[in-house]
Amino acid sequence: MDGDEMTRIIWEFIKEKLILSNVDVELKYYDLGLPYRDQTDDQVTIDSALATQKYSVAVKCATITPDEARVEEFSLKKMWKSPNEPIICKNIPRLVPGWTQAITIGRHAFGDQYRATDFVVDKPGKFKMIFAPNDGSTPSEWEVYDFPAGAVAWSITGFAHSCFQYAIGKKWPLYMSTKNTILKAYDGRFKDIFQDIFEKHYKPEFDKLKIWYEHRLIDDMVAQVLKSSGAFVWACKNYDGDVQSDILAQGFGSLGLMTSVLVCPDGKTIEAEAAHGTVTRHYREHQKGRPTSTNPIASIFAWTRGLEHRGKLDGNPDLIKFSQTLERVCVETVESGIMTKDLAGCIHGLANCKLNEHYVNTTDFLDAIKTNLDKALGK
Repeated sequence: MDGDEMTRIIWEFIKEKLILSNVDVELKYYDLGLPYRDQTDDQVTIDSALATQKYSVAVKCATITPDEARVEEFSLKKMWKSPNEPIICKNIPRLVPGWTQAITIGRHAFGDQYRATDFVVDKPGKFKMIFAPNDGSTPSEWEVYDFPAGAVAWSITGFAHSCFQYAIGKKWPLYMSTKNTILKAYDGRFKDIFQDIFEKHYKPEFDKLKIWYEHRLIDDMVAQVLKSSGAFVWACKNYDGDVQSDILAQGFGSLGLMTSVLVCPDGKTIEAEAAHGTVTRHYREHQKGRPTSTNPIASIFAWTRGLEHRGKLDGNPDLIKFSQTLERVCVETVESGIMTKDLAGCIHGLANCKLNEHYVNTTDFLDAIKTNLDKALGK
């Protein structure tokens, strides 16, 4: 799935120079760039989601989530809606130095503050919002959501299975955090459903791997995370996951070192993407013909995580090995001292960073990755 702005330019390089020059793979292409989404009335987003369901693996470039300014900039018909684990490098200092191992955040991709109100839907039906003016004029009515089933339970159950399966795959303990003391109905459902599914489906496997599942209040969990050394999966509600994943990324060094994988409850279907945006500021520089130093690592890892999963589904060890090799090459390139400005800033402070002394521009960094990958593959 193609995207927007600076990441779209980097995406093309990654696809042509790093992936297709080494992997014989048939790609189904969907342009999720904002102009084409607008042109198709966002049908392309729906088509790409259906294709993901069909083929089980998708890799996605960062895309613009339109606000009022973007609607004006692109002359859009309307404001289209918007459709995570750190990468650790030894030489990139962490704001939280105790985080010596990765932490994976599982974010529930449904409801929450994004469809705010604390109530539970226990049967199929339509959720409507009505505004009745005090002057007695005709009320306005909006259909917010058509629930195919008891939606909270239905979506939390799927999320819980995804989290438990992911924790088993990583062989890491799983923590679920809520504020069930305040939002008793909605958050209480998370706590109860997770516990029930754990006891019924996953406890023996967790015991065998000597890992555990625990529910924590979000306040306690945040404090524990800061004191921990990492190596666990943290399941969050939608809004909590949105906020905490960015904090986590910065704590590990940079948003440019954050991967994001959307996992379906079937454990088979995934969509991998970078956890950052389209890097608009750099794109504005690029449009003026100026070189940028944009970090492509998270976008590269979107491809590697997708291809590795494809390799697992197809029983293709060579594809898995290629994906792991490319990831290793990215980390080793940074650890050898070749990096983009955001990472150099973590070491030297952004104000002190000098081009070609502390950091290189985007194309030079991508060329270095390609050279090192060719070496690693024995080309």
